Amino acid sequence: MSNLKAKMIVDKAFKISEVDERIYGSFIEHMGRAVYGGIYDPEHPAADEMGFRNDVKELIQQLNVPIIRYPGGNFLSGYNWEDGVGPVEDRPRRLELAWRTIETNQVGTNEFMKWAKDVGSEVMMAVNLGTRGIDAARNLIEYTNHPGGTYWSELRRKHGYEQPHKIKTWCLGNEMDGPWQIGHKTMDEYGRLALETARVMRLVDPSIELVSCGSSSSSMPTFPEWEAVSLEHTYEAVDYVSLHQYFGNHDGDTSNYLARSMEMDYFIHTVISTADYIKSKKRSKKTLNLSFDEWNVWYHSNEADKKLEPWTIAPPQLEDVYNFEDALLVGSMLMTFLRRADRVKMACMAQLVNVIAPIMTETGGRSWKQTIFYPYMHASQYGRGISLKPVVSTPKYDAKDFTDVPYLDTAVVYNEEEEAVTIFAVNRHLSEALNLTVDVRSFEGYRIVEHIVLEHDNLKAVNTADEEAVRPHSNGVSQLNDGIVEAQLSRASWHVIRLKK
Repeated sequence: MSNLKAKMIVDKAFKISEVDERIYGSFIEHMGRAVYGGIYDPEHPAADEMGFRNDVKELIQQLNVPIIRYPGGNFLSGYNWEDGVGPVEDRPRRLELAWRTIETNQVGTNEFMKWAKDVGSEVMMAVNLGTRGIDAARNLIEYTNHPGGTYWSELRRKHGYEQPHKIKTWCLGNEMDGPWQIGHKTMDEYGRLALETARVMRLVDPSIELVSCGSSSSSMPTFPEWEAVSLEHTYEAVDYVSLHQYFGNHDGDTSNYLARSMEMDYFIHTVISTADYIKSKKRSKKTLNLSFDEWNVWYHSNEADKKLEPWTIAPPQLEDVYNFEDALLVGSMLMTFLRRADRVKMACMAQLVNVIAPIMTETGGRSWKQTIFYPYMHASQYGRGISLKPVVSTPKYDAKDFTDVPYLDTAVVYNEEEEAVTIFAVNRHLSEALNLTVDVRSFEGYRIVEHIVLEHDNLKAVNTADEEAVRPHSNGVSQLNDGIVEAQLSRASWHVIRLKK
C-alpha cells in the first residue's frame, strides 16, 4: 500500500471558463502519408467514391474532432492553392520544397472541405504568407466563401461546388518566425503583411476569425519579442495568436519528460502576458485569445527521416511510434489547455493520421490506434462543459529541468447540461500509487459512473497493427461516500473519473 497522498476540493462555484470544444482540434498537412495513403487512398477496399478511407473516417469520428487545420504547416509557405482545384487530371505535379517531396495535388481545397464535412469537422484554413501574400489570400477567400457572381466564386461553382464553403477560421501564414520557413520574415515584415492580408480578407468576408502567427516554440531565440512586435501590427485585426510546441524524451529521463507540460503552461502564461501588454499599450478593449494550433510529442522518427530519399511521393515522414509514457504526457498537455480554458480557445494536435499522429495506417491496408489516441479521445468525449479550478494539495518532486513538479496532474470539467463531472488525472510517480481524496460535496446526489484507467507495466510499450498493447480499461479503484471520492491512481497512469447525478 502506498503512503503517497493527494487531496483536492472541487466546487461548482470555482469556474475557470466554458471550454471551447475547438481545443480538441487536429491538423492535416500535405506531408508524408497524412493525405496520400492516410485519409486518401483511392485503391483501398474501404475507400469512398472520392477516394477517402472510411475506416480512417470512423477512427477520426471516435475522437470527435471539431476543427482541423489545413493544408500546413511548412508546406503552406510554398503552396499555390490554385494547383489543388479544378479537374484532377489537369493539376500540376510540383516540387514541394518544405519537405522535399513531390506534391501531386490530387487532393485540394474542395475535396478536403467535403471530407471534413463527412467526418463532422470544421476547417481552420491557412493562407500562404511565405511565397504569396495579399492577392492570393483575397482570391482564395473569394473562391471559398463568396456565394457567386464573381470570377473566383463562379470558378468554384464551375468546379462543382455550388454553395460557398463558408470557412470561418483562417491562419495568417505558418511559423513565420522560423528561419526554416520558405519566405521567413522578420517580426515587422510579418506583422505588416499579416495586417494588410487580414484587412483584405475581412473586406471579402467580415464574419471570419483570424489567427496571427506566434512563436514556433518557447525555445525560439525571438520568443516572446516576436509576439510583442508582430502583435503591435496585428492586434486589432485578429482574434487569436498561435503557439506551437513539441516535446521529446531524447535522453530517456521519464521523470523530467513527464514534467514538460509545465513548460507548455509557462509558454501559455508568457504569451497571455505579452498579448495583454500590447492590449494595455494600445488601450484596447479587446482581449486576444490563444490558438495552440500545433502540439504533440515528436522525436521518435528524427533519425529515420534523415535517411529518406528526396523527391518521392508521400514518403513515410515523421511516423513516430508512440509509447505509453508519451500517452501520459499527451494527457498532461490536454489538461494544461483545460486549466487555461479562459484564454486557450483552439488547439490542434499535430497531426491526425500517420504523421506524428494518434491514427496510423498501412497504405492499402490496416488502420490502428496509437497509445496517444486514448487520452485525446477521453478529453474530447468528456472534457466539454465548464473547466473548474480544483484546490489541489499534492506531493512534488524535482526533475532535471523542473522544480516542484506535482505528482498529481489534474483538470476537472463540469457539464451542467448533462449533470456530469469529469476528473482527469495523471499520476507522475514512476513507482508508487497515489491515494487521492476529492471533496465533491457541492455536487449533491452524484455518483461515480465510470473510472477509466490507462496503465502499463512497461513505459515503452507501443501499439501496432497486430497488437494493441496499450488500451484503457474501466476497472479503476474509486468510491464516493458522503461527498468524498477516494481513488487509487496506480503508478505512472492516466485516469478519467466520471461522476453523474
